[in-house]
Amino acid sequence: MDTQTRHALKGDKFAQATQTSMSWLSGHRSGVVRWVIATGVVLVLGVGALIFWNMRSAAADIALGTALDTYSAPLAQPGAPAEQGIYATATQRAQAANQQFGAVAQQYGWLPQGAKAHYFAGVTDQELGNASASETELKIAAKSWDRNLANLANLALAGVYHQTGRDDQALNLYNALAAKPSETVSAGVAQLDLAELYAASGKMDQARALWAKVKDADKDGAAGSIAAQKLAAGQ
Repeated sequence: MDTQTRHALKGDKFAQATQTSMSWLSGHRSGVVRWVIATGVVLVLGVGALIFWNMRSAAADIALGTALDTYSAPLAQPGAPAEQGIYATATQRAQAANQQFGAVAQQYGWLPQGAKAHYFAGVTDQELGNASASETELKIAAKSWDRNLANLANLALAGVYHQTGRDDQALNLYNALAAKPSETVSAGVAQLDLAELYAASGKMDQARALWAKVKDADKDGAAGSIAAQKLAAGQ
C-alpha cells in the first residue's frame, strides 16, 4: 500500500471517528450540557466552601486567642490601681475567660477551635466550682478526633469525677489514659493522678506501687521525678 493510500485511509478513519463523535454529541447534547453545568457548579461550591472554611477558621483562631489571652492575663498586685486587662482575683479572670470560651464553643463548635474552647470552658467551669457544667463541656471535648485534646479533656474529667465522689469512673478514665497515652497526657501523668486518687482514698499501698512504677519507667523525666519525691516523702 503506497503512502498516498495510507494517508487517505487515515483521513477516512479520522473523518468517520469525528462524525461518530459528533453524532453522539448531537444525540446527547442536553445530557452533556447538564454534566458540564453540574461539574461547574460542584467546582464553584467546592471553592466557595473552602473560602468559607478558611474565613471561619481564621475568625475562630482570633476568638480563641482572645479568650486564651484573658485566661492567662496577669493578676493585680495588692494595692495596685485597677488596670484594663488585669484582674483582681483568679476567680474574676476565670469568669471572664469562661464566658469567652463558651461563646467560641457555641459559635465555632464544628471547628477544631470550637472543640478546644469546650475543653477550656470545662476547665474554667471546674475552677469556678461548676462541676455539672464542667462535666458537660469536657465530655464534648473528649469526643474530639484529636487524641491530644481528647486525652486532656478526659484527664480533667477524671478530676471532676473524683471531686464529685465518683472514684470508680475516675479510676477507669485514668487506666484508659495510661493504656493509650498521647503527647499531652503521658502514661506517667495519668498514673500519677491515679496514685493521688488512691492516696486520697487511704489506699497507700496501691499509691506507692504506682509511684514506684512511674519512677522506674521515667527515670529522667518529670513524672519519674515527682514519683520519686512522693516515695521519698514517705507518703
